[in-house]
Amino acid sequence: MGGTELLGRVDGLRAGRVPFVLATVVRAERPTSAKAGDRALVLPDGTMEGFVGGSCAESTVRAQGLRLLSAGESALLRITPTADEPEVTTEGLVTVGNPCLSGGVLEIFLEAMLPPTLVHVFGDAPVARALVGVGQALEYDVRATTDPGAPIHPDTAAVVVASHGRDEESVLAAALLAGVGYVGLVASRRRGDAVLAALGVPAELAERVRTPAGLDLGARAPAEVALSIYAEIVASRPRPATAPAAGPVPDLAAATATTDAVDPVCGMAVAVAEATPRLAHAGRTWYFCGSGCRRAFADSPGRYLYV
Repeated sequence: MGGTELLGRVDGLRAGRVPFVLATVVRAERPTSAKAGDRALVLPDGTMEGFVGGSCAESTVRAQGLRLLSAGESALLRITPTADEPEVTTEGLVTVGNPCLSGGVLEIFLEAMLPPTLVHVFGDAPVARALVGVGQALEYDVRATTDPGAPIHPDTAAVVVASHGRDEESVLAAALLAGVGYVGLVASRRRGDAVLAALGVPAELAERVRTPAGLDLGARAPAEVALSIYAEIVASRPRPATAPAAGPVPDLAAATATTDAVDPVCGMAVAVAEATPRLAHAGRTWYFCGSGCRRAFADSPGRYLYV
């Protein structure tokens, strides 16, 4: 995949709200097949597109890329051929010894590219319009509609209803049934209680609706109310221990969750992902850093299992 083609692929992934890691070689010490400027993409299923070195380097980039993607972080990855060098993680730097590497040292910057927080706004009231403007200033993906039947995107982080009494129940119920993390209704407390009573969903779901939506900041103007709602969205979203303060996009950690396995040929740790080379033998699935180790194992499994 050439540079222009890869950048076009990046644009397509962003447009489709697909998270990925952009891996860029920043330093390559001979002998390595990669050179500074080579790039590849790591997708949530472990698929890699582009080139940042041979299969051994690719395996390490995949494993570290998936970990960073699940946490929404970026880091510099340093891969050395030292077999007994333990994996070391310091702030912004991960050093991995890869005994499969033919030699040389690779330094690759892994940049997690996450889609912006998606907010679904229903209504055309002043607060609804203010939610669009304030959300854009926050660099959120705010999608406003006056159609109560408009679909709610699967990774929507928040649904806010600000329609002043129009079709509120149907939109709120759809958001709750879709499992959206934050569901807010712009209304007085009294009217909000009446709307919740008419939702027609289990009480435990109705209780999740924030009404009046927003933190109590003493807001008066529409833009101030919008600000209080975004403050509540930020304050209420999940914050996994492994995630940065901003938090990953909804369900991203679950979507990219991986486990590790040990390549029985070279002994290195590999991420168990959809794209990881594997082979079934003796009632078990074995995972490999690349096709070379998988081929060596297939030719002589006993050589690696009974030593």
